[in-house]
Formats: sequence, C-alpha cells, structure tokens
Amino acid sequence: MVALIVLAVIVLLVVVVVAKSVTLVPQAEAAVIERLGRYSKTISGQLAFLVPFVDRVRAKVDLRERVVSFPPQPVITQDNLTVSIDTVVYFQVTTPQAAVYEISNYIVGVEQLTTTTLRNVVGGMTLEETLTSRDSINGQLRGVLDEATGRWGLRVARVELKSIDPPPSIQESMEKQMKADREKRATILTAEGHRESSIKTAEGEKQSQILSAEGAKQAAILSAEGERQSRILRAQGERAAKYLQAQGEAKAIEKVFEAIKAGKPTPELLAYQYLQTLPKMAEGTANKTWIVPSDFGDALKGFAKNLGAKGDDGVFRFEPSDHGDVRSKPEDDSEEVASWFDTKTDPVIAQAVAAAEAVARKPVDTSLGRPPSVSELAAPAPSTSEPAPSEPAPEN
Repeated sequence: MVALIVLAVIVLLVVVVVAKSVTLVPQAEAAVIERLGRYSKTISGQLAFLVPFVDRVRAKVDLRERVVSFPPQPVITQDNLTVSIDTVVYFQVTTPQAAVYEISNYIVGVEQLTTTTLRNVVGGMTLEETLTSRDSINGQLRGVLDEATGRWGLRVARVELKSIDPPPSIQESMEKQMKADREKRATILTAEGHRESSIKTAEGEKQSQILSAEGAKQAAILSAEGERQSRILRAQGERAAKYLQAQGEAKAIEKVFEAIKAGKPTPELLAYQYLQTLPKMAEGTANKTWIVPSDFGDALKGFAKNLGAKGDDGVFRFEPSDHGDVRSKPEDDSEEVASWFDTKTDPVIAQAVAAAEAVARKPVDTSLGRPPSVSELAAPAPSTSEPAPSEPAPEN
C-alpha cells in the first residue's frame, strides 16, 4: 500500500514537472519568460521548454493591433464651453517586455494620456475650431501619444475623435443659426432667381421690340419701294395706253377725213350736221340759254364758197386741193416704243422681293445672349446669281 502511494506521488510529480517544463505560445502572442525572478527571454508562436521551478511565464501579450474606445471626456474649449469628446485609439505592442516591465497597465496609461493630451489640445481652440479641425486634433494626439508610449513598447497607429457633443443649449443655438443661414441662402437664391428672371424677361422684350422695329422698318421700306414701283409701272402703263389711244384717234381722224373727201359734202349737209349737234351741246345741266345768230345761213354760204367750188347746178361742193394726194404719214416709232408693252417682271423688282422674303424667313436667335444688330437683321440673303442691271429711269 505504501509502495502504491509512493508510486502515485512520483507520477503526480512527473506530471507537474512536465507541465511546468513545456509551454505553447500561439502565433500573434508573445510570452515573457523569467528565470529566478529576472527577465530571461521572449518567445512567440512556438513550443518552448522551460526549466521546472526555475523558469516561469510572467505574462502573455497580444501582438495584434488593438482598437480601444474610451468613454466621453468633458473638455473645456478656449471660449469656456464644455464639450464631451470620446476617442478611439489604434495601437500595437511592439516590445512585449517593455509593455510588461515599464508600466503596470498600458491600457489605462493610454486612456489617461489621451484624456490629458486631448484637453491640452482642445483647450487652445474655440468651439467652432474644434468642430472643424478633427484632422488637426487627430494628428496632434497621435504624435504626442506615439512619442509618450514609445518607452512602453507601444506604437500608436491612429487616433480618431468619434464624436464631439456640445452642451444642449449650444446645440440648440447652433441649430437655430444653421436654420437662419439656410433661410438666408434660400432668400438670396430666390432673389437671385427673380433678378435673373427679370433680366431675361427684359432681354426678351428688348429683342422683341428690336425685331418688331426692324420688321416695321423693313415693311415700310418694302411698302415705299412697292408704291414707287407701282407708280412707275402705272405711269408706264398709262403712257402706253395714251399712245395706243392717240394711234386710234389718229386712225379715226384719218378715216373720217378720207370719208369726207370721198363724200364731197354740201353746205346743206354741214348745216344738217350742225343742227344735230346743237341738242347735244344743250344737254349740260349748267346750260340755260342758247343764242343762234340770224345770219347763220350766210356764214355757212361763205364757208362753202371759200372751201368749195360751184357746180353746174349752182351748188357749192368741196373740192380737194391741187397739191395732189401726197400726205405726210405719222413717223413709225414702233421699235422705239416696243419696250413700253413688255409685260415681263422687272429683274430689279424680283430681286427686291426675293431679298424681302429672305429677311422675313431668317430664323430668329432665341438665345438670351447678345441681341442681333440692325445691320445683321437688315443684311440681305447671300445670292450666287449675277447682279441685276440698274433700274432705268422712267421716260416722260
């Protein structure tokens, strides 16, 4: 029985010795080994053998980058306003033995150092600067913390301000200020919109009036030109009509003269024609009284004696003169007046009408930029045809 107890004690002692002499350190962790109470070595990611009852693992340190969020801290700004700021620190242990032997609790040390540094940095800024200078505060905190925690075996990667909370009264004032600024901007934008609208409307009315004036001007010019051409053409037509009327009257007179010569009228015929003409002369409304001379028959006799010859029967008859039948004919001016009866359209008039139509069909610039000038609107459309000859002066 005693032997069994001794054997059990020996087995137990062997198990304890084996447990004390073997340790497993996983990857991304470091174990600080002490021998007889003093630092011996640091191992990481391996199976290590220790001297039983001589070596021991003082502490295991996580070598991964850690993210620690600290609770909000009250900080007083330069303009004596208390704001609540909470921070997030990203750090990593680079020297495990320094993190174990240089500071008892590096997490608490980083927290307290962050709080004091934050109060120091924010204390020199106003509230507005604090709210708009996050990057600057983060950079200053990281520089101070990295320098101060270097001897603790830590490397501070980043420091971020998670939130900055002003007092409720300040938040309400800021909201009112932001609301007032938004209303101000909205009012300014509305006024700018009305101003731009008024300017655009005025520009449109200006262009409309300019185009209306140009249209009235072109209409007046074309109307005057049309009236001028109409009068010229009407005068030319009246001239041609009078010429034809004169030719007709000349032919009629010539025929009447030939008929009179051929008929050899007597004084009795002339008296009869005279008596037929008297009622027509008295048809006017202004004719009240007519006086016929009593010696009218004697006057006709004298007229017949001067222009006629006494025949065998004692009656005076008209006799042609002895100068022969040679009479002067009217001069033939058919070639000279041939252009009077030309009914073709004048090329100058056709060109003027084409130019007017081109101006009327010219597209109007609807953009709201610079309005077209008078010369641009009045410029005729380009034409590739040869210029028409100048308009001949009307003949009298």
